[in-house]
Amino acid sequence: MATAQAQLQELLIDGNWTAGSSGRSFENRHPYTGEVVGSAVAAGVEDARAAVDAAAAAFPDWSATPPAKRRELLAKAAELLAARGREIAATMTEETGSTFGWGMFNVTLAAGMLREAAAQSYALVGEVIPSDVPGKLAMAVRQPVGVVVGIAPWNGPVILATRAIATPLAFGNTVVLKASEQCPRTHACVAHALADAGLPAGVVNFVTNAPEDAGEVVEALIAHSKTRRINFTGSTKVGRIIAEKAGRHLKRVLLELGGKAPFLVLADADLERAVAAAKFGAFMHQGQICMSTERIVADASIAEEFAAQLAGQASMLKVGDPREPDTQIGPLINEAARERIEELVADAVENGARVMSGGEADGPCYRPTVLMGVTPAMRIYSEESFGPVVSIITVEDEEQAVRTANDSDYGLSAAVFSRDVPRALALAGQIESGICHINDTTVHDEPQMPFGGVKDSGWGRFGGSAAIEEFSELRWITVQSLAREYPI
Repeated sequence: MATAQAQLQELLIDGNWTAGSSGRSFENRHPYTGEVVGSAVAAGVEDARAAVDAAAAAFPDWSATPPAKRRELLAKAAELLAARGREIAATMTEETGSTFGWGMFNVTLAAGMLREAAAQSYALVGEVIPSDVPGKLAMAVRQPVGVVVGIAPWNGPVILATRAIATPLAFGNTVVLKASEQCPRTHACVAHALADAGLPAGVVNFVTNAPEDAGEVVEALIAHSKTRRINFTGSTKVGRIIAEKAGRHLKRVLLELGGKAPFLVLADADLERAVAAAKFGAFMHQGQICMSTERIVADASIAEEFAAQLAGQASMLKVGDPREPDTQIGPLINEAARERIEELVADAVENGARVMSGGEADGPCYRPTVLMGVTPAMRIYSEESFGPVVSIITVEDEEQAVRTANDSDYGLSAAVFSRDVPRALALAGQIESGICHINDTTVHDEPQMPFGGVKDSGWGRFGGSAAIEEFSELRWITVQSLAREYPI
């Protein structure tokens, strides 16, 4: 599909789609074919500042807009996004190499996020707090904070761009969405849906930048005096930079970063269910998901059987052109990502791991790979692969399984498989992660759930009522109805 190849993706600032002030643009290439599939404006510092200025100017009116109206507009944006699903999925394939199924899943979940945000429009409730001062009415009041900057990644582009801005909008904030350099047109689809739904000018602003300009554009967005919150989804390496920049400016930030999800398979697990969940969790979207199953921690009594079953399932997945409807494993996002997977697998094999399936590249793709016998001596034991590779680590008992699960700098998602649910819940309570699923995959999200991690996987929570803490300000307001006597 080449419908938009000749089009320049513009910025959205104060209600106008514009080529910005820099006069420059950058190209995107298809991860599978290498052909140019589009271009986008290379915004500069002036454009970033203008986007925040526009959001700040729109804030007073938007924050005063009745919740019912905000709900109506967000619900309309959800309808538009869903109606444009096939077109958006095709754009995702062009820019990120995703399969059509992953694209449509992105659109469906993102539309659900907009609907959940719409439902949250009335969520900024307060409380009356008893005061010890006679005649004093004391209230804790939630209010929108102002301008929220959302920085979204390429791997789940419709979901994560929507998540970055939908709930802040519902609470009465205005937003600036900074797109990923890998998928500016896909991220623009979210901005288009909101703008076309009728959100007033300046409420939603959209910025794209060339890769070499990312640092200064992000710095300008964070440093702007009107920016009140920043949320970032992406790698832990970049997340540290965002947090440091925000800290210098005393700006509050929500970070959803990398993962190295452990998947515990106990001796009494239903292996058929566990294998199915592990296959999906490890290989969906080529393993390029923050929640991807990276470490299978298996009881020694069932580890070999589990590995053999999973390897058999992995070897049957179709690898190839993501434009083909039956392709299940498409290309990695770029050559550097593929080369890194090759290095991690080679290192593991050199240090004693067995390749049960895959273990080799197929053009720009990498075949789904199961590694048996992974140990701490191998880089892949601790480094996030972000690719279609899963490690199997054998343990002797549940205590060792928990220690192994927690032997990581990351703590986003986890899973425990056991027929004994109370025992699995007890183990889940000991695992250091923001999310843990019993008898299900590590890759799971719902709009109303509190989503986020611990340790190097970030801090703060997206989703449902948990986001109130992130995107609103809690204020203490009092009314003194009786005269007081003061000591001086």
